[in-house]
Amino acid sequence: MTARTLEDAGISTVVLGSALDILEKAGTPRIVFNDLPLGNPVGKPFDRAMQMRSIEAALRLLYSAEVGGTVETLPHRWSQQEDWRRNFLEVRPEHQAQLLSLGEENRKQRLENKRLGLFRP
Repeated sequence: MTARTLEDAGISTVVLGSALDILEKAGTPRIVFNDLPLGNPVGKPFDRAMQMRSIEAALRLLYSAEVGGTVETLPHRWSQQEDWRRNFLEVRPEHQAQLLSLGEENRKQRLENKRLGLFRP
């Protein structure tokens, strides 16, 4: 929605994303789509070559696309196998205790940060 607002003001935008259905439904004017897990729209962590290809594609699209509604799909792959789609962010019963512990630890740290003034109002 921010991209549409900027476009209405005459500022061209490109959104790098990995949830094409959501981006299209939101009416995003220009999209560079990476079919990767959510949270990784530019590429794999620490894979600078993949990330640079994504950014370069976004800049090319910004300069070349004259109308909104343009989607460029990049050929990047998360892995050679597609099983990551079934397992990505899956919470299994055997991990429940560990995840609950990590969540409690995170809450304690956030409270301590707040006590120390390390938070945004």
